[in-house]
Amino acid sequence: MSESAVDGRPGLRERKKAKTRALIQEHALRLFQEQGYVATTVEQIAEAAEVSPSTFFRYFGSKEDVLLYDPMDPVVIAAFLAQPAELTPIQAIRKTVVEIFGGMPPEQMADTLVRGRLMYSAPELRSAVIMDMLRSAGLFADAVALRTGRPVDDFELRVFVGALMGAIMAGFLPMIDGSGVDILDSMDRALRVLEQGLQL
Repeated sequence: MSESAVDGRPGLRERKKAKTRALIQEHALRLFQEQGYVATTVEQIAEAAEVSPSTFFRYFGSKEDVLLYDPMDPVVIAAFLAQPAELTPIQAIRKTVVEIFGGMPPEQMADTLVRGRLMYSAPELRSAVIMDMLRSAGLFADAVALRTGRPVDDFELRVFVGALMGAIMAGFLPMIDGSGVDILDSMDRALRVLEQGLQL
């Protein structure tokens, strides 16, 4: 049995890989802020993280990927699936948001907002951001299908996931633009609108 299987915890190799990936992204975000996304090269990121360019490409396929990569995706999905079965999908999402973002260390929250601002401010990334949103929507569709027992291509399920992604974006964007909105209040307000049936 590999170490990664012990107690369901990541093994030493997986932890080292996660640490290296996080370090590369940390330095990339810093360089993107300091000199701009376009002006920053993979070689500069690798040098700042003290890895070789070939090591960079073992973790990220491109400069776009280092910005788009969100380590919270599997954490959010796992927390959503772990919510009590009696909760509706939207109730489970609201509870997940409180658990994940309410317990996030300030420095991690700061990195999340920096990444969001960079993603939505670089015109060169617009198509990549759209593709990333579709990828996230696919992850949520799979998770909602597991919770509800509906097939993943169910029409109502896909409409729900589309509305969910829109609500999450609406709750998140005010924080990206620097308006100082509290993340929990903003996200929960957006999800509450969805839960109430999108009535205007």
